[in-house]
Amino acid sequence: MAKVTLTVNGRSVSGECEDRTLLVHFIREKLGLTGTHIGCDTTQCGSCVVHMDGKSVKSCSILAVQASGSAITTIEGLASNGELHPVQAAFKEHHGLQCGFCTPGMVMTAVDMINRHGGNLDEVTVRHELEGNICRCTGYHNIVKAVLSANAEMHGGRQAAE
Repeated sequence: MAKVTLTVNGRSVSGECEDRTLLVHFIREKLGLTGTHIGCDTTQCGSCVVHMDGKSVKSCSILAVQASGSAITTIEGLASNGELHPVQAAFKEHHGLQCGFCTPGMVMTAVDMINRHGGNLDEVTVRHELEGNICRCTGYHNIVKAVLSANAEMHGGRQAAE
């Protein structure tokens, strides 16, 4: 058994797990944060995306012991003082979700994308960067609109796709 110590959503946490435990399982089973979903365990779907030290990662591709010492942000850590993060609010406003299974990973990917591009996003870039996230419901149009809308709110960039 290995001891894992992380800062998750601003809070220091520790726990023991087998060396082969994936970060996604540690987050869900040891910490009880079930917003991070398990879709494929093969890095194909993106439903498990979290931020590790400020960058989006697929938590099904990282061992918990590899993440030890890192700062992790999950979907539960985005909202602040009862207010949705601008990306969460945009997904709600633009109907960028249907069944909701992919939504946490899409939102976490979008936050990282907006932060990395400093507001310089267009529809082509958003669609390209969402290629690692699979949604079987929306066809991506409303997800792209939501990301561009959040980008505009957060950085004064372009408005959502039509």
